[in-house]
Amino acid sequence: MKQFIYIISFIHILLGQKILIPMDIGQRDHLKAYGLAFWILESNTNVEWLLNYRGGSFLADTNSDIEKECRIRGINYELINAAEVMSIYGEIEQNNMDVILLEKPPKIAIYSPPSKQPWDDAVTLALTYAEVPYETLWDDEVFQGKLEDYDWLHLHHEDFTGQYGKFYRNYHSAPWYIQQKKEFEAMAARNGFATVHEEKKAVARMIKSYVGQGGFLFAMCSATDSYDIALASEGIDVVHPVFDGTPIEPDFQKKLDFSKTFAFTDFTLITDPMVYEFSDIDYPPSNNPVLRGAEADYFTLFEFSAKYDPVPTMLTQNHVPVVKGFMGQTTGFRRDRIKNHVVIMGEDLTTPQVKYLHGNFGKGSFTFLGGHDPEDYQHFVGDPPTDLSLHRNSPGYRLILNNILFPAARKKERKT
Repeated sequence: MKQFIYIISFIHILLGQKILIPMDIGQRDHLKAYGLAFWILESNTNVEWLLNYRGGSFLADTNSDIEKECRIRGINYELINAAEVMSIYGEIEQNNMDVILLEKPPKIAIYSPPSKQPWDDAVTLALTYAEVPYETLWDDEVFQGKLEDYDWLHLHHEDFTGQYGKFYRNYHSAPWYIQQKKEFEAMAARNGFATVHEEKKAVARMIKSYVGQGGFLFAMCSATDSYDIALASEGIDVVHPVFDGTPIEPDFQKKLDFSKTFAFTDFTLITDPMVYEFSDIDYPPSNNPVLRGAEADYFTLFEFSAKYDPVPTMLTQNHVPVVKGFMGQTTGFRRDRIKNHVVIMGEDLTTPQVKYLHGNFGKGSFTFLGGHDPEDYQHFVGDPPTDLSLHRNSPGYRLILNNILFPAARKKERKT
């Protein structure tokens, strides 16, 4: 009788189905698929991320609830048997592919001011559309030590230099600008700082400590270069008196300490409040942009060895190798301003612009993506929110969502 039961169990294993969520060009909704993978992880079920297999597909044990969720979310899926699974593993073994095991959903935080709207930030839009849970925090929570509660942190399109986004020329008399300035000054005073730029630099240092202790940091647009500028200018007043009422420190440029930054080095600051730009890191410069038009603006994703460089491979999973460009206050990064140890994952091959990069610091890592919104080529203040239901297969938004699964990853051990 026991032998019969063993035979039945063995047959059940062989005939047991798995669910494959393809991420190639045929997927109906790539963005929702990331949310589904996250949802499966939340149900205490592991997900296998098949790097470079059909656009970075997902594989998991299936049940009726998962299949129902796929139908509700409008996600294409395939039910496959044990023989088909083994065939997929064989193809992966023989090619530039690998299997990454996703085990636990990361706890996600968005560093975002309370006055901001959800549609002001592409990451918030992506997480909301993909139905991935997140929490928000701001400077008060950072000083309270709340960062350690999270695995993954995204920096809203922030200005860590304390210059209010350098919107002075066009918006210094706008009610929202005046109100924001009051709120930021009150927050700085509440936390014991004389100026906003000193307070923001302290926040930047605490985020750096968070990364060093194992946190995963993702930033876009002005939160990339302004963050490193804040680290390099620790203890130095580099902001114009219109922002803080005190003069810029003499010879400030020579006093910058690039050893403290994450990604950028040897940059020159732009302190004129009438110029909408922080430094010469940004390419093209925001105050003199090269408007090629959305039809002619693209960047190329690099291909990495899935078996030996799994991290950049994960972060570049996509169904296309070329992604349309998009602008922002910080659109991209000049190649000659990037530190040698930083991994370049996407760049415009016809200009000096790097669009997507990754690096390690301590036990953690950082990923920077230039531009404001992958589906809004030239975003302006007051523009309506992007409707992601119209961009379900956005390659640019896929880069954002690759990052939320990265902290859940562990390379799957191969059986010998």
